[in-house]
Amino acid sequence: QVQLVESGGGLVQAGGSLRLSCAASGLTFGSYTMGWFRQAPGKEREFVAFIRWSGDSTYYADFVKGRFTTSRENAKNTVYLQMNNLKPEDTAIYYCAASPRWRPGTGSQGYDYWGQGTQVTVSS
Repeated sequence: QVQLVESGGGLVQAGGSLRLSCAASGLTFGSYTMGWFRQAPGKEREFVAFIRWSGDSTYYADFVKGRFTTSRENAKNTVYLQMNNLKPEDTAIYYCAASPRWRPGTGSQGYDYWGQGTQVTVSS
């Protein structure tokens, strides 16, 4: 049974930082591309970033480039999302997702497994 468990969300002031973690179990973690998505109230889920198996290939949505960084520790079955210079518009539930595909793309359909999400709230 595959489980993805996010943690690290919370309330932060604009300009602050948070680091999200996603711990995976029940899958061969080093064989999966790991993605991050977010969903704000009243909006559709949107792609944030992904990191490929080896950790040396990443891709980001334009609105987080230069502010967010994703990384992974395959030995710990964990992927991270470091979020700096947070803005109120970053407020959302953040989800991690796992894909066996080298090119999962930026759509939800490219990912097979999902975590339950962690709330990030950025106050102005």
